Amino acid sequence: MSSKSKFPKNRPFRFYKKGGLYLTSVIVLFLLIGLLTTIQPAYRISSGTITKWTNDIDGSVFLHLLGMENRAFNQAFPEETPLPSWSSSLFQVATSIKPKDPRSLLGNEIPGFSIYDSQILIAGEGTDYTNLPYESSPPLEEVLKDREAIVETEEDDVKEEENSQSTGDRKVVYIYNSHNRESFLPHLPDVNDPDLAHHSKVNITMVSDRLAKSLEAKGIGAEVEEKDIGNLLDEKGMEYWQSYEASRGVVQEAFAANKDIQFSFDLHRDALNRKHTTKEIKGKDYARIIFVVGEDHPKFEKNLQLATELHYLIEEKYPGLSRGVLRKGGSGTNGIFNQDLSENALLIEFGGPENNLDEMYRSADAFAEVFSKYYWDAESVEGDS
Repeated sequence: MSSKSKFPKNRPFRFYKKGGLYLTSVIVLFLLIGLLTTIQPAYRISSGTITKWTNDIDGSVFLHLLGMENRAFNQAFPEETPLPSWSSSLFQVATSIKPKDPRSLLGNEIPGFSIYDSQILIAGEGTDYTNLPYESSPPLEEVLKDREAIVETEEDDVKEEENSQSTGDRKVVYIYNSHNRESFLPHLPDVNDPDLAHHSKVNITMVSDRLAKSLEAKGIGAEVEEKDIGNLLDEKGMEYWQSYEASRGVVQEAFAANKDIQFSFDLHRDALNRKHTTKEIKGKDYARIIFVVGEDHPKFEKNLQLATELHYLIEEKYPGLSRGVLRKGGSGTNGIFNQDLSENALLIEFGGPENNLDEMYRSADAFAEVFSKYYWDAESVEGDS
């Protein structure tokens, strides 16, 4: 056996080097803590400042950090999920710009661009920041103009179904339309501009009526608001962008008049083109839907939970029909959408200006089918408890 030691000669040096670094780190940490706790309050870093610094960091970074101490947190990620780039995270903290989201730069530089700053919570098929739903905001006089409309549909009317379950005379679903005159170009022969696709009768309220009939056929009582929000805006001297403010009083009256309401849905028609708002399923075209959840109120999480569950149920039955779930809040948007009035309130965008009523009706029937499953499953659980 060789008389030479099997340990490297420089091992003691490495040991003392690591120990020195550790000791230095501890000393620096204590000095930093002492500095932060002894300086005058006016110069201390507030919790609000720290929140602002960390607000733009990808949440997965913190989960990965926790996962280093507790492996259970790593189960929140799919296998082989890479650790977020530290350089990218530090860049976000320093500049508030997200490398993978150009809106974070454009929103700071282009006036008014921040109104499109929605956050995708669940991305459906093909949904990204280039095709987020948006609401056109034409002058109210354009919305109220009389236009020719043609209603030709091939979709059959809703058929009555035999149901073992029923809400009886109770109307538990309330459907309304804050932008009730949003219409569809295929039914407006004299209109080519999507921003001018508005009509007093042939509009999104017809989809609300169809949804209510489909729900009724499945034993779920539903009512549709008949008040014309467009006319209400005109009567009160309000602008089109104040539609949610105008509809709020209407919704409150509905809740006060009907204590049986458990769910409220505000149906809209998106402003995107057909490419993003149409999905072929089993040889038929459907108008895609997307859920928008306002975050500037205390009931946000409850509404988000409902939107999330419905999205996944739709994807299971009609893959690709749902474009996902968005949250909207902050300056430049309403951020509430009357969803603070109920824990089960959603804004749902159906199709776009280039979809026709047949496509809209198919989607309304599909949503009613999925929602009825959700509703009766929840009722059975409550009944068992």
